[in-house]
Amino acid sequence: MKYRAIWISDLHLGSRHSQSALLLKFLHDTECEQLYLVGDIIDGWELRRRWLWSADANTVIQKILRMNRKDTQVTYLFGNHDEFMQQFLGLSFGGIHLAERVIHTTLDGRKYLVMHGHQLDGLVYFNRFLERLGSRIYDWILEFNLHFNRIRHRLGFGYWSVAAHLKLQAKTAVRYITRFEEGMVHMARQAGVQGVICGHIHRAEIRDLKGFEYLNCGDWVESCTALAEDFEGNISLLRFQEMEPNKSVGRISLTDPIVIPNPEK
Repeated sequence: MKYRAIWISDLHLGSRHSQSALLLKFLHDTECEQLYLVGDIIDGWELRRRWLWSADANTVIQKILRMNRKDTQVTYLFGNHDEFMQQFLGLSFGGIHLAERVIHTTLDGRKYLVMHGHQLDGLVYFNRFLERLGSRIYDWILEFNLHFNRIRHRLGFGYWSVAAHLKLQAKTAVRYITRFEEGMVHMARQAGVQGVICGHIHRAEIRDLKGFEYLNCGDWVESCTALAEDFEGNISLLRFQEMEPNKSVGRISLTDPIVIPNPEK
């Protein structure tokens, strides 16, 4: 499957919950002219706590470097979990461009602000302890989710994200997501672009919000999703899902509503 551009975020390589094997399959099954790594690619927080760098994580990095050496321009936008990359802003490593935010122009001329999204999180600046405490609680939920889904697979059921369900049920989480989306759209308005592409909150979505296009890549911990631009300028949400329980193969599916066409077309 060939695309003009692909956006992926929140891989959290170095965390035991990273779906790096599925990501590898996705990268093998797709081609693109531009690949945007939209933050939290390497989980520096987890690696400082305990070293969990897997062979699959290493292969993901090698695959991305090979893509960049061939026909794909790779752009790395740092997030809060890989904030150590900030010291290398503006530099190029083997042709991979490092930045905090960039503007992407689609084939039909629309412009999107691309950034991770943690810049809106006041906790990043004012209370790092509370932010990391929240991350630790999230890790506990994911740990439970891992064992829970092993049981579901043995019973013949598909994958179900406990963490995503809890986030949607919690009123405070819903309020946070709403404020996050509105904040990202505000940044798009300030940048003078038509929309914003981000990650950070692990919630894949494409929607029109106050006349601006809000697009979130999702993640490769829970949802295994990406955004992709075709060769007509349309951007779609891709979901990489397991075909059957207990098998490591996957497929790419599209979820409605996924395409925001150019209103001038």
